[in-house]
Amino acid sequence: MNLEQINKDPQNLLHKVRCFLLDMDGTFYLEGRPFEGSLEFIRRLEDTGRRFAFLTNNSSKSAWVYLERLAKMGLDITIQECVTSGQATVDYLHKSFRGKSVYLLGNSMLEKEFAEGGIRLERHNPDLVVTAYDNTLDYSKMCEVCDFVRQGLPYIATHPDFNCPTEKGFAPDIGAIHAFIHASTGRMPDRIIGKPNREIIDYALLKANCSANESAIVGDRLYTDIAAAKNVPGLVSILVLSGETKLSDLENSETQPHLVFDYLKDITPLL
Repeated sequence: MNLEQINKDPQNLLHKVRCFLLDMDGTFYLEGRPFEGSLEFIRRLEDTGRRFAFLTNNSSKSAWVYLERLAKMGLDITIQECVTSGQATVDYLHKSFRGKSVYLLGNSMLEKEFAEGGIRLERHNPDLVVTAYDNTLDYSKMCEVCDFVRQGLPYIATHPDFNCPTEKGFAPDIGAIHAFIHASTGRMPDRIIGKPNREIIDYALLKANCSANESAIVGDRLYTDIAAAKNVPGLVSILVLSGETKLSDLENSETQPHLVFDYLKDITPLL
């Protein structure tokens, strides 16, 4: 990928895209402020009859938190247009472990989301383990989850991220928790739901009532957003350079996007 290919769509890939799955932090906004042109991008999607859904791996916050955050930026959307890895995990559990009890390593907000989603939580004799980004993690919880994983219970994770971006830099995310559990038990999760894995993409497309062949994922991370297109045939991947990934990162990366733009606003004229 070189500078001459940035902000262009030579193969007219955008023509078929009727639904955009959008990352948030580093793609639509940064530190609570939308990038210039982000709101206009959404309005262009609406004006042209296209659909969209915001898609985040962060399972420490519910979708309602993101709706409130986006509303403060001037964007009012519905719960159907916001997908978290927590929601996608609830959907996966209903499909693959219906009626089973879950030991959930997560904060109170996620516990509430699971319970409201019909998942039976159990701290003492669960059928399986689900790990999430738990920003209330303590040593007692760490011992509990390792005990259950060591017993050989099915082990599911909401997403794979090692770090979560913050205003001060990064905080250890679920990937760091998995490393701790692996060091103690010798096991990694049997299944991970969030980006780049197919489960969260399929769930988002179902909510948006779109197929992969008419959709695109847009984000600033190669190993989650862009890599998702490898796992979902037909999905167009669009990298924006407004967040974590720089153009130079593409030189030695096995994961390559279909299209590259500086910001969301640079996609708008091609829609």
